Amino acid sequence: MMMYAAMSFGQTVSQQTRVQITTSMGNITVVLYNETPQHRDNFIKLINQGWYEESNFHRVINKFMIQGGHRNDGTQDPGYTVPAEFRAQFFHKKGALAAARQGDQVNPQKASSGCQFYIVQGEVFTDQQLNEMEARMGRKFTEQQRQAYKTIGGTPHLDGAYTVFGEVVQGLDVVEKIAAVPTSPQGNVPLTPVTFSIKILK
Repeated sequence: MMMYAAMSFGQTVSQQTRVQITTSMGNITVVLYNETPQHRDNFIKLINQGWYEESNFHRVINKFMIQGGHRNDGTQDPGYTVPAEFRAQFFHKKGALAAARQGDQVNPQKASSGCQFYIVQGEVFTDQQLNEMEARMGRKFTEQQRQAYKTIGGTPHLDGAYTVFGEVVQGLDVVEKIAAVPTSPQGNVPLTPVTFSIKILK
């Protein structure tokens, strides 16, 4: 089913690096896009370095996304950013893997964090909601985007602002479970830590 969702909206997953995010609530399989090579290679480098071993999802917002990226010693930043790699065909549909970043005020180039990532949960939108969003954003969604946001859902307002560099192909139910965990009133931190490690799948 997840593979069908990925293929349905023109975002093919053949011959791409697959990684497994093994969480305390189940496994998530993700493909990394070859069309965003700097993000792909950086993510692979950090995985191989063990950056994400016994890390945790430190920011969880239901109907929006789950975010991770801290090293297990608490380090939040590897000391560099990754240049934005916006690709029109890759957007914030449900299951999208994207890079977090600092805000536009201090980061007008929209460069990505060297390690922080999030997986989109999002919600389903109507045509009217998408039309209103287009008016506010001053741009049009493609037919692929519109169809995805009306069926599987996502977070369309993030398109063109954060780099999407992969997508979930298995374990979207695990993303849903993590997104639903109780969190602190401030900071959206899970009250019970949701830990994870990431490995490359051969």
